[in-house]
Amino acid sequence: MDYSSFLQMSDEFSLLTVMIFLLIYDIFAGEKGAKNFQPLALVLFSAHIILNFFPRDAFSIAGGMYQYVPIQTYVKAILNIGTLIVLLQAHKFLNGEANHHKKGEFYFLTLSTLLGMYFMISSGNFLMFFIGLETASIPMATLVAFDKYNRKSAEAGAKYILSAVFASSISVFGMSLIYGSTGTLYFSDLATLLTGTPLQIMAFVFFAVGLFFKISLVPFHLWTPDVYEGAQTNITSYLSVISKGAAVFVLFTILIKVFGHMVTQWQPILYGLSIVSITVANVFAIRQQNLKRFLAFSSISQAGYILLAIISGTAMGMASLVYFVLVYMFSNLAAFGVISVIEERTGKVKMDDYNGLYQTNPRLSFVMMLALFSLAGIPPFAGFFSKFFIFSAAAAQGYYVLVFIALLNTIISLYYYLLVIKAMFLNKSENPIEKVTSDTPLKISFVICTLGILLVGLFSTIYTQIAALSFGL
Repeated sequence: MDYSSFLQMSDEFSLLTVMIFLLIYDIFAGEKGAKNFQPLALVLFSAHIILNFFPRDAFSIAGGMYQYVPIQTYVKAILNIGTLIVLLQAHKFLNGEANHHKKGEFYFLTLSTLLGMYFMISSGNFLMFFIGLETASIPMATLVAFDKYNRKSAEAGAKYILSAVFASSISVFGMSLIYGSTGTLYFSDLATLLTGTPLQIMAFVFFAVGLFFKISLVPFHLWTPDVYEGAQTNITSYLSVISKGAAVFVLFTILIKVFGHMVTQWQPILYGLSIVSITVANVFAIRQQNLKRFLAFSSISQAGYILLAIISGTAMGMASLVYFVLVYMFSNLAAFGVISVIEERTGKVKMDDYNGLYQTNPRLSFVMMLALFSLAGIPPFAGFFSKFFIFSAAAAQGYYVLVFIALLNTIISLYYYLLVIKAMFLNKSENPIEKVTSDTPLKISFVICTLGILLVGLFSTIYTQIAALSFGL
């Protein structure tokens, strides 16, 4: 193997090129050039998305440490589009007086986490996986504490990094046990060497904790509400969608490629985590008044639904998982976008503050309503179809009781999503939130999210294409 083979890592090299160019530009552009930084960054990142949008033939390099299959292109494309939406929504925040000189830092840190997720997704070895995990986690902790003079932001950053370090250390211990019992870290070799001995079961549990933490499954979720509330809202949305989307795909891939022969051991674990995560998150979501904490528990509940696709362990499960993440991205980023613009302009983030919002901000209320209906799984919005495919994948493997429990929890989730809609459209307020103006990038992000919520579920070719590539995992 020569170094030219690394050029096949087009996604990573393309993103790294954008990062280096933006870093150099930010250092040498000066005050005048800084005004053009965000438009230039958005154009370059959009070009990166387009250039890497089409799947290629499967290949493996670096002795199998880096492995590519076509479905990864769609997963990375979903993460790219979600990141672009977050960057569009953060435009006003970065132009503020306190942050205009930190645009380069924000973009470099955000794209660094994305690069780490790329390596996680394409890893064929636990060492490569861990490098990607830490490349994604460390800049993320910096982003959470980005507003360093804000007490809540600093507290959220400390909680996130301490929890992440603890989870990563347990995960690494699990990897060491895997290596100790098999003598290798390569996924392709481990598939035949892991047979379900007590030591290997313990190794799996320790390893999985790191990913369960990133996905925010109960009981590894306690950091989530505090971090979501304390971090700047655009960073919270990135954490809830992009980071989680990469983690669930990697979890599914490793379970199938590495722990496939231990399916009878890990399926009951995921079964229990799914029920507990959905139920506990729904119960606590009802009690929330802060909308960022509200969406934190909503995201924990959605993670529980995702486990229904993972537990199936089939190509149909993979297709429904990728499709679910796509729909979840549009829905959650739309909701966080509305919260972001209102918090940025007014500082209000309580549910009672949204009483009568439709009177003064009908468009924002409409976008929020669509997002919450999609998250609740109401037809004909895309969230209904994503939940349908998730339930179908689990039911096809005989998990009827699990699907029934998930359906019951969907009714509970509909109740607390309707609480927000009731506040915006039905509750009266003598002092509703004043009319909020949105800049052009934010409007573009809302258009993208709205089209995704309305159209992704209606075009069956999207799911069909994802399903076709899922069989090649």
